[in-house]
Amino acid sequence: MRMQKITPIDIQHKTFKKALQGYDRTEVDQFLDEIIETLEDEAQHRAALEAEIADLKERISHFKAMEESLQNTLVLAQRTADEVKASAHKEADLIKDQARIAAEREISSFTEAAAEARREHQRAHEAAEKARSELRSLLMTHLALLERAVGGNGEAPRSEKTEPETPAVETADTTRITVY
Repeated sequence: MRMQKITPIDIQHKTFKKALQGYDRTEVDQFLDEIIETLEDEAQHRAALEAEIADLKERISHFKAMEESLQNTLVLAQRTADEVKASAHKEADLIKDQARIAAEREISSFTEAAAEARREHQRAHEAAEKARSELRSLLMTHLALLERAVGGNGEAPRSEKTEPETPAVETADTTRITVY
């Protein structure tokens, strides 16, 4: 059987039967007053402790909420960092690809320019060779004409006009033309 809790008010209102050989009434009342005072102090102290416990529980709940929020923030920050890192890697790869493509274009352009320069050089070489050949042919033709004009004996044919005689130039024998 469980006893019901006794409150300070219960003690204050408690009345006892009077007996012939009972306790000293003032002493009992004084002791009861001390018990009431002690119980009231204990009740106040207990209420203060319960209030403090409630406050601490509320603070713990607040700190747990803050901890959860911080954990969520850390997770979000980690995800964001991972996304930024992945994005940076993608951007770096894109920049590398663009640089590679630009370099390949430059190399292709230089290769094409070098090929065009070689073709131009070949055309110039062929034109120079053709010009040499034509000049050689022209000189040979002139040489043949000069030899015919001199008549093979080193003297130029005389015209029937009476012009003063000019000394004949012996170009056929003394002229040497070097064509490269």
